[in-house]
Parts: sequence; structure tokens; C-alpha cells
Amino acid sequence: MANTVKLTKHAVDRIAFTQEGQAFYWDSELTGFGLRVGRGSKAYFAEWRVGGRTGRTVRKTIGKHGPFTPETARKKAMALLVDMQSGVDPFEEERRQRVKQVTLQEAFEEFIAARKALKPNTVRDYRYCFDRYFPDWHKKPLASITRAMVARRHSEIGDAAFPSVRPTNKKTQPSPARANLAMRFLRAVFNFAIRRYEPHITENPVRHLSYARSWYRIQRRQSYIKGHELRRWFKAVMNLKNDRQTQVREITRDYILLLIFTGLRRTEASCLTWDNVDLKERTLMVTDTKNHETHTLPLPDFIFRMLKSRKKVSTGLYVFEGSGKAGHLVEARKQVLRVCKESGIEFRLHDLRRTFATIADSLDIPAYALKRLLNHKMRNDVTAGYIVADIERLRKPMERIADFMLKAGGMRESADVVRLPKRVGEHTAAPVQGPV
Repeated sequence: MANTVKLTKHAVDRIAFTQEGQAFYWDSELTGFGLRVGRGSKAYFAEWRVGGRTGRTVRKTIGKHGPFTPETARKKAMALLVDMQSGVDPFEEERRQRVKQVTLQEAFEEFIAARKALKPNTVRDYRYCFDRYFPDWHKKPLASITRAMVARRHSEIGDAAFPSVRPTNKKTQPSPARANLAMRFLRAVFNFAIRRYEPHITENPVRHLSYARSWYRIQRRQSYIKGHELRRWFKAVMNLKNDRQTQVREITRDYILLLIFTGLRRTEASCLTWDNVDLKERTLMVTDTKNHETHTLPLPDFIFRMLKSRKKVSTGLYVFEGSGKAGHLVEARKQVLRVCKESGIEFRLHDLRRTFATIADSLDIPAYALKRLLNHKMRNDVTAGYIVADIERLRKPMERIADFMLKAGGMRESADVVRLPKRVGEHTAAPVQGPV
């Protein structure tokens, strides 16, 4: 229902509320200015087709009758109508103004909330990065963070000039890798904001690091346990035994062995539960993986026997029990340092995954089998999409890798030695002298 009337205070006061629905009254003097009447309220608005005939009709509420007089509402309507006739959508303009004030902290919280598949550890790492490297930017509007600010912060973190990453002891060094990590995190938040608030945020200031070629060149770690080092390394690992002071050495020993014989990631192994270990089928299954795909592995004989022995003394949910709140082994650093000291071989836990992969490659394990063993995705490999994963087909390659490690580590004879009985009267011949 629509009517045309000169909207004055007297005229608006005389208009009765509706029994149901709404009624619209248009001002006879200013086209596009109107009054919306409901069952208990009256409100002024401005309405126009923004963008001409092909545009959309926009109705912008000005305010309720009472707080607004017809004269005040008409002035506001006139300003709105001028903008709308020029193609300005008042709702988009309001959104643009709000977006200009969105802070880094607000964008970050929306970024975390939107990514529902993030693991708790990943969220923790994001928050750590946010709080450590950008504490003074939390309240800054995204629009105020410039390329120059990003470039400066990147250099500060890389050179340890920023207070939160300044060395606290002689062993702490500046970390270009941390600088790159912080900027990749910031880039992800900005990319999210660009999609979330388009078209009002269009530039990601972190991209300038690529244009200026300012990223630090970080050489990927290539460390692993070499073949000739395995004997010393295995000896030191097997020497991890419990005593009165330390009751976690043997758990840590078995944890380290599982890592090198399966190539699992640290948390995949430490969080392994007994309900995901099938001693009858000789398999283990990891459900919470980096690529979100369940990973099932056959157990080589050596690891099968180790898990079978551990099962006999285990009383908890986790294969590698811990005394902390997590319930499983969390920190293996002390025992790793002990192995490093005794063997003379420096290594980190992730080096064991590289060792597994390097040995597998040296044994010419087929590429697809190796990818399955490491649970690497093969997104762009069409052929891989046709290969059906079969756990039994991985058992032989897994056993070959384990066999090599055990022989190289001196834990298994490299060949069967058969001692023949001497014949009666047999004597040892003198060696034949060759030419001088």
C-alpha cells in the first residue's frame, strides 16, 4: 500500500499505525523520500535505483519519527539521494567505512574462526606467531599496515632487532627462517581479509616482499643418519635403559625406533593409541595426519616385536605413555641429546623421517610405494589416482627398509654364516705369493 502526501509533522502524526503489515507514504515534494508505517512504529527512508535502469533499488532507513522530524529526515534523504543518483550505494559505503577500521586482531580472529578444519596445534602456532611478532599491530587497522612497515618488520625479525625475538643468550641467533614464517602467516591473514571484505581491501602488503625479492633464502635441512653412522647410532639408542632416576628412557627408545623404522612424523608417533595398533594384522593406523588422510602402515618384524613387548607392560591409552596432562610422551629432548653425546652424531627427530626416505630411495623402492609409506599427497598425479592402495603391497618394501637398517646398524648379520667342519687331516695351505 503506497500513498503520496506532503510529509509534515502534522501529516505524519495523523497517519495511523497498520493493523498488519506495512504501509508506505511518499513525499509529494522530494522524490525518493518516504515514510514506512508499521503496527507500532513510523520510520523515514530514502529509496532510489542505484546504477540507473539496470541497477538495483536501494532503500536506506534514515530514522524513526519522533527522534527525527520530517524536516531533518528530508535533509538527510536529500544527501542520500544525491549520492545514490551518482551511483553510490549507501550500504556499500557504510561497509567500506567499517572495513577501513577492521583491525589486524579482528581479521585474525575471523581467519581462525573460518578455518574450522585447523588442528589445535596449528591454531596454537598461529596465535604464538601473532602474539610474538606483531604485538604492537594488534589494534592497527589492516588498511594502515603498509608495504614499508612489512619490509621493516621482516628485516627486524631476521636480524633479531625486534624486541620479542632479540637474543636472550649467546646461543640464540637471529633467524631469517622465523622472519619468513611470520610474513607467511601475515600474508595468509591478509589473503583471507581480501576475500572476506572484497572489494574494499584489495592489496596484500606482504606480496611486495616477492616483488622486491626480499625473502630470506633458506636452505632446506638435508640432515639424516648416514649408512656408516647407523651402527654407532643404534648402539646409543639401544643403551637407553631405565634406572632409579629416569623411568622414561625405554619408552623414548622405542619411540625413536618407531620413528626411524616407519618414517612417521613426531606427533603422529607420540599420539599413537593402542586401538590404532593391530598386532594381529601387524599394522598401525594414524588418523590425525598432516594431510588429513588416514595413514595405515604395515609393521616390519622388528617393530612388531617391539610393540608386542611394549603392549605387555602398557596400562594406558597411548603406546608411548607420558606423565603429563597429555597422557602421552611429549618431550624427548633429553634422551635425544643423550644419544647424540654417546654416538657423536647430531640429529633431530625429523631427521629420522628423512633417513627412512633416503634409505628407501637408495633401495630403489618404487616412487608410488614410497609416497604411500610417507603419506604424501599426489594431487596432480593422474596415474596415482588410478592406483588402489593395498597395505599388503607395502609390506615387502617396509621389510626391505627395516632389513637394511638392522644390518647397517649391526643388529642383524649382513649374511648367513655357515661354519663347515674340518676334514680329517685337513691343513691350512700357505698363501700363494704373487709377483713382486
